[in-house]
Amino acid sequence: MDGLKTYLPPFARFLMSSLFIWEGIQQLRNPSGTAQYFASVHVPVPDVAIWLSIAIHILGGLAVLVGYKTRWAAALLALLCLGTGFGVHLPAGGIDNLIHFYKNLVMAGGFLYVVSFGAGGLSVDKETA
Repeated sequence: MDGLKTYLPPFARFLMSSLFIWEGIQQLRNPSGTAQYFASVHVPVPDVAIWLSIAIHILGGLAVLVGYKTRWAAALLALLCLGTGFGVHLPAGGIDNLIHFYKNLVMAGGFLYVVSFGAGGLSVDKETA
């Protein structure tokens, strides 16, 4: 059972962070296209928001991955998930957006769990609840 407590938290952090790192890299590869998408879903100041989004996705994802300032990074990514869910997916309607809305809620819940219990032992923070 101790092995699970040692290795599951970093594996969970890998699973949770991978989407954000990947998405940040995708946004970085095409910032103007992503800014156009942001404008289409009424994100304010999309030409500025894209760079903030890239930084949050990549830096927040990497911080959760390695377990550095994990609680803060997880809180930031939870807010991103909630903002994206309520601000983009819920108003857009349709079953696909509803699925994305609930996926964002689930990810936010996972990040709030990390905020509550920390990164685990195999991390830069080396903290637990």
